[in-house]
Amino acid sequence: MHARIKRTKQGKKPGTGRTTARFIRIRRKAVDTQDAGFTLIEIMVAAMILLILISVAGFVVTRNIGKAKVISAKNQIQIFSMALNSFFLDSGQYPSTEQGLSALWEKPVLEPVPDGWDGPYLDKFVPDDPWDQPYEYTSPGPHGLPFGIRSFGADGLEGGEGVDRDIMSWEK
Repeated sequence: MHARIKRTKQGKKPGTGRTTARFIRIRRKAVDTQDAGFTLIEIMVAAMILLILISVAGFVVTRNIGKAKVISAKNQIQIFSMALNSFFLDSGQYPSTEQGLSALWEKPVLEPVPDGWDGPYLDKFVPDDPWDQPYEYTSPGPHGLPFGIRSFGADGLEGGEGVDRDIMSWEK
């Protein structure tokens, strides 16, 4: 059996002739220019754009981390306040300043030792604040309150503004 070759209207085999040769030359030129790759300038511009985007994103993230730490400290102080109220309901007194917040996790051994201690009142040991500083606990607290809990903020010093501001249980 012989294979049949399909012929065009002019009687030529497909893929031959002037049009095909011209198409091949045009196609070769397109391939040659595509093989050139990126220029150094194009790569540098792309790198600059990426650096600008990364720096803007980094700035936004670090600003939000500070806010998240402040919110975390406020939430921890609220949890300690609820645990201290449970401690009070069981033992009829709040832990002394010397006993501190650790009395919410372990039964105090310092005087006055509470008789009705039924803890632990927290799920885990009392953590430090989000800036790795211990919370300050006082009993009695300021302004006639039964206790006070304070975090000194990001700077670890009294006072401050923004994320350095003290976070206290007696303020909203």
